[in-house]
Amino acid sequence: MMERLREGANSIWVKIILSLIILSFVFAGVGSYLASGNEQVAAKINGKEISQRQFEQVYQNERNRMQQRMGDYFSTLMSDPAYVKQFRQSVLDRMVNDELIQQRADKLGLSVSDAQVKQEILAMPAFAVDGVFNNEQYNMALRRAGFTPDQFAETIRKDMLRQQFLSALQGSDFVLSDEADELRKLESQQRVVRTLTLNLADFTKKVKVTEQEAQDFYDQNPNLFTRPAQIKVSYLELSGKSLTKDIKVSEQAAETYYKDHQAKFSTAEEREVSHILVTGDNAAAKAKAEALLAKLQNGANFAEVAKQSSDDTFSAKDGGKLEWFTKGTMDPAFEKEAFALAKPGDMSGLVKSSFGYHIILLDGIKPGKVKPFADVKAQIVAELQQQQSADEFYKLKSKLAEVAFESPDSLDAAAEAVKAKIVHTDYITPAAEKGVLANKQVQETLQSPEVHDDGMNSDVIELGPEHVIVVRVDDARAQAVLPFKEVKAKVDAMVANQKGEQQAQAKADEIIADLQKGKTDIVTKDGLSFSSEQTINRSGPNANISNVAFSLPKPTAGKATYGMARDNNGNVEIIALDKVVNMKLAGDKVNSQFEQQIEQMFAQEDLAATLKTLRESAKISYPMQDSSKD
Repeated sequence: MMERLREGANSIWVKIILSLIILSFVFAGVGSYLASGNEQVAAKINGKEISQRQFEQVYQNERNRMQQRMGDYFSTLMSDPAYVKQFRQSVLDRMVNDELIQQRADKLGLSVSDAQVKQEILAMPAFAVDGVFNNEQYNMALRRAGFTPDQFAETIRKDMLRQQFLSALQGSDFVLSDEADELRKLESQQRVVRTLTLNLADFTKKVKVTEQEAQDFYDQNPNLFTRPAQIKVSYLELSGKSLTKDIKVSEQAAETYYKDHQAKFSTAEEREVSHILVTGDNAAAKAKAEALLAKLQNGANFAEVAKQSSDDTFSAKDGGKLEWFTKGTMDPAFEKEAFALAKPGDMSGLVKSSFGYHIILLDGIKPGKVKPFADVKAQIVAELQQQQSADEFYKLKSKLAEVAFESPDSLDAAAEAVKAKIVHTDYITPAAEKGVLANKQVQETLQSPEVHDDGMNSDVIELGPEHVIVVRVDDARAQAVLPFKEVKAKVDAMVANQKGEQQAQAKADEIIADLQKGKTDIVTKDGLSFSSEQTINRSGPNANISNVAFSLPKPTAGKATYGMARDNNGNVEIIALDKVVNMKLAGDKVNSQFEQQIEQMFAQEDLAATLKTLRESAKISYPMQDSSKD
């Protein structure tokens, strides 16, 4: 229970749940993963189908993620067919849960309006430039992902529906004060432990793998040595950025641009004025302003009149004087009259603005100054290079599209036409690629019948602003189990790792059995030793040790209790629990944050129960699994 409580403390509840039940949504992209046409079906939920193709994509992405996270230890786990089967089923179950939540939300009549979807998209940081939604950035991101705005909006709507359902579950939970107090006591407990490490490498290096063991392992686990379907790819890439560096801008061209765009490189003219304001939009306000104007026209001192009569009390203290300003900062009517005055000392007539009636006196003018050419030369050169490279890019893009289409059996003519170099790859697995070939639209194009099967050049594919690519498939080879001789070194290493792990497990079991009987010589006999005592809490730095330590029985009569954990590298950790420490808590009440964490934990339990009920009442089948049993 406390482990689940800690999970709730580390992130927002809805995000925790979504990470569990819509994992497939995250890894497969924002598109629907429901099957269509005559595709093989991995699962069917109340008539809705999940395709085998999409399941394999989600499974592969999750496998890659776990491989990056756990390294060689995950490879060892995946060498066990039973674990592979369990792992694949867990991924498919999450996809099924996702669809069940969606169906339940629909049945409850939950809905998300177009305005809500729009607001959600506008708030997404991925589409923002300098913190503000940018439509060009939005459209570019969707093009790269291969989605239309309507498709993306629909997937966001479905995601928001699921969040509505999950938030409703969370909102129905509460926690009693006594429950919170007891859980806080458990959470604050500490454990005094010692650890003994059995390094997997020490066992693995002593293992002897026979030819027969290796062959048997290879025969029993063909999926571990299967090379996926692969292709050889050629492509031409064209970008405005690459063209920019080759464009030379002469001194004369830069100076001409500078002279033709003086305003662009000038500081704005500034003006300083004083004013008298009479607020209001009625005849009385206008009459008062006209009387003040007449008084000024008859020689009254402007500053004195402003101090006595202006309704702008802030500037009135300084004779009506305002700060220096440029065009675009004041009320339009006020600004127009202020910049119409010819020289300092000139005074306006009555000026009507949104604030009332003004009388304006021009105090000073700071003319705009043109920046020296030397100061802006680099900026001008960059702008001219950008303009010229953009022009050149779009010319070459048109030429690339034309020639690649006219000569579809090769990229040679297109490369010659746009003066670009063809890039050739060896056999690759597209899903594992990075860079330009990882683009979703590129990957879909590489699998299209015209490109993959017929060997034609693709259309021009937009990767981003002023960045395009044309691809073709030069050769393809089907999925195949690699020959034993080719993978023997890998087989030997995996068998050795598996046997080493078994030996380490057996040794740990032997040590723990003797220690529980009070026989400690088994540790010293093998040259092993426990670490010094350390006091840990539930959220200690080593989660594997903490989880086991807090699950062990409390020591009695001064006798330690023992357990075992594994780290992410497969090493065995024998844990001796020497003491349970109950912390003395302050008398203050449980804070709201802790209560919220408990509510989140309860909500997760509610979700698990809800999913169990939904599964029991739903009609769920796994056609591919069922057919494999026949």
